[in-house]
Amino acid sequence: MKKADDVELLIDVGSSEEEDDDSLHRAKLKVKTKDDPNKELQEQQIEDEDDDEDDALAIKPIGVEPTSSGSQQVGQEQQDPESNSNIIPENNSQRSANNLEANEGRINGIQNQPTFYIRSRTATVNTAALKDDVYESLDYDVCDNVLFKEEQKRTDNARFNIRKDILRWIIFIQIGVVTALIACVIDIPIEELSAVKYTFLKNSVDNNVAANINPGGNLVIPYLYWMGLSIVPVVLGAALVTYVEPITAGSGMPQVKSYLNGIKIPRIVRIKTLAVKAVGVVTAVVGGLVGGKEGPMAHAGAVVAAGISQGKSTTFVKDFRVFRAFRDDHEKRDFVLGGAAAGVAAAFGSPIGGMLFSLEEAASFWNQNLIWRTLVASIISSFTLNIVLSAYHGLNNFTFTGLFNLGKFEQPLTFEYFELPIFMLFGVTGGLLGAMWNSYNTHINRFRSRFIKFKFARILEAALVAVIGVTLACVMIFFINDCRPLGNDPTDYPVQLFCEDNEYNAVAALWFQTPEATVRSLFHDPPGSHKILTLTVFTLVYYFLACLTFGLNVSLGIFIPTGLVGAAWGRLVAMIIFYIFPEATFLSPGKYALIGAAANLGGVLRMTISLSVILMETTGVETSFFFPLIVTLISAKWVGDYFTEGIYDIQIKMSCVPLLPWELLPKYKGLKASQLMSSPVICIKKCDSAKYIYKVLRRCKHNGFPVVEDVQGNNRENGRVCGIVLRSQLIVILLNSFYEEKKHFWEKEVSIQTFRNVYPRYPSIDSVRLPNEKENYTVNLEIFMNPSPVRVSQCDSASKIFKKFRALGLRHMIVIDRENRVVGIITRKDFLYK
Repeated sequence: MKKADDVELLIDVGSSEEEDDDSLHRAKLKVKTKDDPNKELQEQQIEDEDDDEDDALAIKPIGVEPTSSGSQQVGQEQQDPESNSNIIPENNSQRSANNLEANEGRINGIQNQPTFYIRSRTATVNTAALKDDVYESLDYDVCDNVLFKEEQKRTDNARFNIRKDILRWIIFIQIGVVTALIACVIDIPIEELSAVKYTFLKNSVDNNVAANINPGGNLVIPYLYWMGLSIVPVVLGAALVTYVEPITAGSGMPQVKSYLNGIKIPRIVRIKTLAVKAVGVVTAVVGGLVGGKEGPMAHAGAVVAAGISQGKSTTFVKDFRVFRAFRDDHEKRDFVLGGAAAGVAAAFGSPIGGMLFSLEEAASFWNQNLIWRTLVASIISSFTLNIVLSAYHGLNNFTFTGLFNLGKFEQPLTFEYFELPIFMLFGVTGGLLGAMWNSYNTHINRFRSRFIKFKFARILEAALVAVIGVTLACVMIFFINDCRPLGNDPTDYPVQLFCEDNEYNAVAALWFQTPEATVRSLFHDPPGSHKILTLTVFTLVYYFLACLTFGLNVSLGIFIPTGLVGAAWGRLVAMIIFYIFPEATFLSPGKYALIGAAANLGGVLRMTISLSVILMETTGVETSFFFPLIVTLISAKWVGDYFTEGIYDIQIKMSCVPLLPWELLPKYKGLKASQLMSSPVICIKKCDSAKYIYKVLRRCKHNGFPVVEDVQGNNRENGRVCGIVLRSQLIVILLNSFYEEKKHFWEKEVSIQTFRNVYPRYPSIDSVRLPNEKENYTVNLEIFMNPSPVRVSQCDSASKIFKKFRALGLRHMIVIDRENRVVGIITRKDFLYK
């Protein structure tokens, strides 16, 4: 007998890739061995054995789908054999798995056929489908089985429903409080460490560089100090992200958005993720990288919500035995949405903006009650942060709004009707600059993914970017002479440098403070605080650094640098117009800095309503100024959408996450279910043997199996659909030995709580041991399966199917014929990679 890896099965399709997708191809199967590579067996037919119990697991070519005429149609996908064994991919097809062993029974008279590794030459057509196999879908559809209905009957009373509703409100309030406290834990170290850093650098510059005496001669020492104070924290944060928890890289918003869309992102809501995220944000901001702490707060809030709502910690293996009724994906999703909103509210001091941000950018499913609870979590988070930070800063009243404190405009912001075209032009400019930024950043990140693969290289890259930032800042400070009187001091760390006495260097003032403080300065500095040359060079340098930084292996958000670049060029445009038209008294630099920030944010993030509210709440502008903001943001979004997608959507696509869009992709319109579905389907009988179920779970990685009845012999594919059962349920059944022959032992003990206790880290099939004496036991799935799965006819349109799939948050959709027999199955990946 040959070893399994001595045999290779090739699929040779005798047609060109240019042929119509509906054309039928005949697959030629060639079997080569290492002993005799010239020996080929063409047109080998691998058939099922009807008299063998494993007939549904017989070898079938991956990607070859039977058609109604009996011919074979070659698909575009196959399982990634390199996927982690702990991650169960939800393959786009319900075809046989990649490494299925040959039937243990007889195939063409040959005993113990070797394993066939199946490879298709069309597999390269769909590399994205292979990459996204590491992602599973979440079970947002409630499993309405017998156990669930029994629980509903036991708890079908007003007292239980009121208690459960009160618990929901309590959880959302706790989410708001804890998220705010974590925001304080992040903000206070950043503020204190940044103060120490910039005070030291200011003193170093003042002590080593004397005005008009050997200018630049001793600037090297402060430069080296600055570089060291940047490299050390950046390397520390990058090392934590790279070696401890890579999922914490970036802002976290793409991951949260994917999770709320129904994708299970590995390790996204673990306690270790939260800890590394918090420390990583502190080190990156203190290190001076171009980024902010506001974006990661949404991720932090999501982790807090996921942890509190489950009443247990899988990291510390501790079950507090509370909130058990909320241990499923459907309930957990709602709490995570509230946590993301609370995080944004804490970051900006904007409860309404936080709620709108989560709904506009992150949420895929919501209802009226969820909106109310999310708003309460946002209000509690913002209020708690206000109390703690106001007490920390020694304020007599609660005036500390949020982490991103832009300050209040002293004078009301007004506008004239003739300024509306100017606001629209700002929006168009922001859309163009945002589209360019997204495009450049995408190319840089693709370069990173191709060439910067080693972990140590990623840490060196972060350190290199920190060095580049410090070097460019020093070059600006050295070559641009922009001195201002100390009476107009906009910074806490005024540096004299080459200026006269009682003057400070305005260029150094832009760099010797946190990015939030720089945005605040651009909003509120009096006219004449900067030269046109200063803001021009600063805008270009910061635009470049932001594009270079976003995508590093560090925990940083994109909101602050994007808003800062927009505020800089917005104020710059106002200064240029005022220089040309001195009589234009309506030109307020602060007002146009705010409009520029909105335009740039809209061009990069592509959000409108939530950004308008956030900017209004963080700056305290009147509601009458909402119209200029929304006009600017809509213009920026429309122009930007013409060229590229928003940065979060781009990052999701680069990660090959199968995110369901709001609308069906145009190329799928006009298709039917029979053209979308994957087949043949591995089915399980309502009363099936433990041996068969065990082998199915061992040999394939699918996460859902149609349950059939009225099966003729062992040909399960011809049975009538009576339900669907999940892989996680089958593993729990086998682990607990819920066999029909032993029903009197477990019948009274089993409940829906049995499955919730192991949520969310369901055991793998590797933890199941099936002794020989239990192989012939029967598993009755009647009380475990979902008896009402969503089914569609093979003639239903793709548009109709997509609406159902999107609205119900489905994971699987069974395609049936007129006799209620399974003909195929549809998953979310069939809408993306077919």
